[in-house]
Amino acid sequence: MVAINNTPKLLADITERAVLTYVEAFLGILLAAGTTNVITLSAFESAGIAAIPAGLAVVKGAVGSLLGRSGTASWLPAKSDPASTAIS
Repeated sequence: MVAINNTPKLLADITERAVLTYVEAFLGILLAAGTTNVITLSAFESAGIAAIPAGLAVVKGAVGSLLGRSGTASWLPAKSDPASTAIS
């Protein structure tokens, strides 16, 4: 379970992951739509579709908060997480 004092850090971690996933998906869809004939989407349609992987990133982060290092959205346990100070 997530401790109360880790909640702001966890929310910032999940928010960062979701926002960056959205930006990456949106730009990828715009580039694909603008440079190929495979998909033809407007910018608004691309923005809507890009929200799907961003939403999945939020779900992944929430699950990661239960599985991984406390206070982060990482799925890696503390002993395996390279960002953890617990690694010896």
